[in-house]
Amino acid sequence: MIRRWLAALAAGLMMAGASTGGAAGPEVSHTILSFDQLNDWDKDDHAAALAVFVETCTDMDEPDWRILCAAAQNQKSAKVFFELFFRPVLIEDGEPGLFTGYFEPELDGSLTPNARYRYPVYRMPPEARGGTWLSRRAIEESDRMRGRGLEIAWVDDPVELFFLQIQGSGRIRLDNGGAIRVGYAGANGHPYRSIGQELVRRGVYKAHQVSAQVIRSWVNRNPVDGMELLRHNPSYVFFRTVSHVPASKGPLGAMNRSITPLRSIAVDPRYTPLGAPVWIEKEGQGPMHRLMVAQDTGSAIKGAQRADIFFGTGDVAGRTAGRLRDGGRMVVLMPIQRAYAMLTEDPG
Repeated sequence: MIRRWLAALAAGLMMAGASTGGAAGPEVSHTILSFDQLNDWDKDDHAAALAVFVETCTDMDEPDWRILCAAAQNQKSAKVFFELFFRPVLIEDGEPGLFTGYFEPELDGSLTPNARYRYPVYRMPPEARGGTWLSRRAIEESDRMRGRGLEIAWVDDPVELFFLQIQGSGRIRLDNGGAIRVGYAGANGHPYRSIGQELVRRGVYKAHQVSAQVIRSWVNRNPVDGMELLRHNPSYVFFRTVSHVPASKGPLGAMNRSITPLRSIAVDPRYTPLGAPVWIEKEGQGPMHRLMVAQDTGSAIKGAQRADIFFGTGDVAGRTAGRLRDGGRMVVLMPIQRAYAMLTEDPG
């Protein structure tokens, strides 16, 4: 069986060529490591990581990934599977590693507006597709969205709505006892600007003090200046209802499949192919060494050594994710021949 998979993999790689699925250039380096160079590799639950990999690998288009996905379906040893068919590749672009966290928020809302529920969660208007449209301030202050049936629901907290847009998906608990899940549908085309960095620039906080909880508290204490702070970020996210994902599963990631707490990460797809296994070594408080799967992206996730770890749904996950800002490194597991092909693209 192993020989058959290796033969198929070689045939598929001849078709795949040297495509890496990521960015390459003078500033990017690729280093192939051995598995014994991955800290605590032997201690991880490889079967849990393999189950997450199988969730999305069927959506990967290149022949070598498809072959490995087929091979992954009936593996008796997940650790042997990864070690046999992959090589760890350290991709670096000169920037230090940075891990942050994200989660699926839960908001309180209603299908009809009233004095409490007055902040709309919008669907994407047709004219906003395919280019730069109105800024956050213009959307919130103009009448362009109103009276068009674009509201999915109304929520009671503008700060929670802002963080829902940053996370890209969430659940809304309705006042009638029901709930709806919303997912990312698109954005207005404006660049993301960090309000945490803006508070640091203004001298309100030091960089190490800023977290989602700190920002939320500051905006609530300063309602007028707080709304202006939120509008410092001109990017605005629109949503769609997600009715086909069971409550027991996570929200949809960029691959349109449910993501898994502490096994799914958001990455920069210029460097890390969506669907690829990624070994992370997060430093700081609560070090984390484990095999993740790149199943999501984010507007703030830029760079070869940048990842956002998904922590789950609700307030507890949100508090943990909001505090995370640690260094470390991430190593992408690539199909063997693809890994060596990446070396030929490095200068010199």
